[in-house]
Amino acid sequence: MAYLRSYGAAEVVTGSCHVLYLDRGPTIMVDCGMYQGSVEKRNFKPLGFNPKDIDILLITHAHLDHVGRIPLLVKEGFRGRIFALRSTMDLAEVVLLDSANLMEEEFRTRFRKALRIGKEKRVRKPLYTVDDVKAVFDMPIEYVEYDKSVNLAKGVKARFRSAGHILGSGTIEVEFKEKGVAKKIVFSGDLGNRNDMVMKEPAVVKEADTLFIESTYGDRNHKGIRESEIEFKQVITETLLEKGSVLIPSFAIERTQEILCILKKMYDNKELPECKIFLDSPMAIRATRLYDLYHEELSKCCNDFLKRDGSIFEFPYLHYTLKPEESKKINAEDSCIIIAGSGMCTGGRILHHFKHRLWSDKNALLFVGYQAKGTLGRRIIEGARRIKVYREEIAVRAHVHTINGFSAHADQNGLIEWMEGFERVGKVCLIHGEYDKQKVFKKAIFKRMGKKAHIVAPGEKIFV
Repeated sequence: MAYLRSYGAAEVVTGSCHVLYLDRGPTIMVDCGMYQGSVEKRNFKPLGFNPKDIDILLITHAHLDHVGRIPLLVKEGFRGRIFALRSTMDLAEVVLLDSANLMEEEFRTRFRKALRIGKEKRVRKPLYTVDDVKAVFDMPIEYVEYDKSVNLAKGVKARFRSAGHILGSGTIEVEFKEKGVAKKIVFSGDLGNRNDMVMKEPAVVKEADTLFIESTYGDRNHKGIRESEIEFKQVITETLLEKGSVLIPSFAIERTQEILCILKKMYDNKELPECKIFLDSPMAIRATRLYDLYHEELSKCCNDFLKRDGSIFEFPYLHYTLKPEESKKINAEDSCIIIAGSGMCTGGRILHHFKHRLWSDKNALLFVGYQAKGTLGRRIIEGARRIKVYREEIAVRAHVHTINGFSAHADQNGLIEWMEGFERVGKVCLIHGEYDKQKVFKKAIFKRMGKKAHIVAPGEKIFV
């Protein structure tokens, strides 16, 4: 009998990795992502399965916690076929190369320091290298399109539906027959927020024998988008008028593009005080250009910008800083907006700007995305008064704001409303969520839909 095991994103948000074992058919993996935050040490533990046994890899989208261990999968023997949208793989290449470069750089730094004290053999090697990433894109990749069925093997089909989360994000339906009985398994992927300015709404799915649904925000509802936009504008305007700067740690994919759209609207409506806006993230800059390239997947708002300006995101106040020396010059700027990675403040150029601006109460720190347990971003929003940046203690005096209405994830209402669109759904299994939040979501599903849901445990065998 067909069954599934989750080797990641079970009772935690990150590390997406789910394997579907068919009785008479291929072994299908959905995602192979990296753990982040307090559970990131799991990345260096065994995968829990033999990569050589995986016949097919389906990719829901290109966020690191969904694609981040694919180079390791290939490195350890995966030789199957990959199915994904072309936009997904283009974004994944940006994400994975950035990840590999960061790990290699960190290894070199630690190795040099260890060498001086004769402990170089204790330094752990990177999970994978740039060459390992390149090997992924030498694999057989079959590009799919939304809503079109593709044959995975004899009697086994898949269909990708738009999940409205980020560029190229998909909900995946897998159909097969078991002892003559047709079955459909649905993986929600990460579902988007219906009020997203950049992405279209998640597509409707009609039926599933077993539904594996994400639950990142299953315990809460976001602020309304209009309320969040008003709050965002207020923080920006008040800080700039007081001659302060606004620091926005932002994920390179989706969140950055949405923030740019809002700032561009403010500029169009003459609501934005004159200032310089720095997109200080090479990864975000490359991702933004891919959003322009695959604009047909985006919202009407984005395509209206494109028709009018020849670019979705660019406007006179916006400056891209690709090179490190360009980033350093921002230190001399007063009263500006700095959008930089990483989104959870675990590395990247945002730390450089923390060092120079976080200690001043005339500045503002604006969080617009999820902060996982164990990350620096989470510590700051939970009230840390001092942090360490590059081994230097920095006081947190900047005004800290958290606006979750811009989340690229559906909230509790959004998740349940999406499920209510099904004409038929059998088992409901919760993945991609912190356990305490999943318990809240489970109760909400029963209250709203009268349906029992199951929280998937790591490695648990789920018959489908």
